[in-house]
Amino acid sequence: MLRDFVARYKQAHPEVEVQFLDMGSREVLERIRAERNRPQADLWWGASHMTFQTAADENLLAPFRPTWADKVPVSARDSQDRWYGTYETPEVIVYNSDAVRAEDAPKDWDEVLDAKWRDKILIRDPAPSDTMRAIFGAMIWRAYKDTNSTEKGFDWLRKLDANVHEYTADGTLLMQKLARQEGVLTLWDLPDVRVYQEQKKLPVGYNFPASGTPVVVDCIAIVRGAPHEEEAKRFYEFVTSPESLTYSAKNYYRIPVRMDLDRSRLPEWMNSSFARMPIDWELLRRQGGEWMRRWDAEIRGRGAQ
Repeated sequence: MLRDFVARYKQAHPEVEVQFLDMGSREVLERIRAERNRPQADLWWGASHMTFQTAADENLLAPFRPTWADKVPVSARDSQDRWYGTYETPEVIVYNSDAVRAEDAPKDWDEVLDAKWRDKILIRDPAPSDTMRAIFGAMIWRAYKDTNSTEKGFDWLRKLDANVHEYTADGTLLMQKLARQEGVLTLWDLPDVRVYQEQKKLPVGYNFPASGTPVVVDCIAIVRGAPHEEEAKRFYEFVTSPESLTYSAKNYYRIPVRMDLDRSRLPEWMNSSFARMPIDWELLRRQGGEWMRRWDAEIRGRGAQ
């Protein structure tokens, strides 16, 4: 999608050179932190609203109010215009459709803990991934909201770890290994799954968890001190225009956040409902780092024990 949008932008603005780095969400945050005093990047496109809010709180993002600012929900934008939501990204249960029949694939979160999936689950390394942090955080939050304790959530992650065959380095490896049946089940984000299913023709299917799924808001922002700030603003508006958002929906399965789009121009499946898990995202943002450190120290690779 990045290559495609850069090419489309250069068609409209051939005089502009656009370079991009495709990195994990947490890697981007660390890079921008490291370059705080001498920013190299102009624009940050793609990561969860939790990560963008952390960057905003650290004064790493510049205020910019796009022309469509009032066309997204309050929950999908920063109150000081430092980031705005572009896409909604639901998380789903994914399976190799050659190895697992649709009727046998898990329909809800707790079903992935079944002993029949022992050593058959692949998980993208959660530490640098906003997708996996959202999923793991949601599993902790499910019980935390009623008990004010993380113990049941960590017990769930411990049981999941007992079924994990491998934690992969990135999402590409995750889907490739799933297609090769190095594992037959995973948890991942819907747009990536549909790309591999519909464009790359890999044998993958998915289910929305019946009890509800976390829906991450993917965002965009101008880096504070951007060396080419005005051009960055123009690119920002380009990739978030109604035409570009409709294009992303049709070609890359990205569900737009903007509320003013003609829904009939979007893929039909995007207008279907699914159960959303209500989550205290601010709590996950504040506690997520500590939760991940505890998971890494106490659970990763130890579930079977």
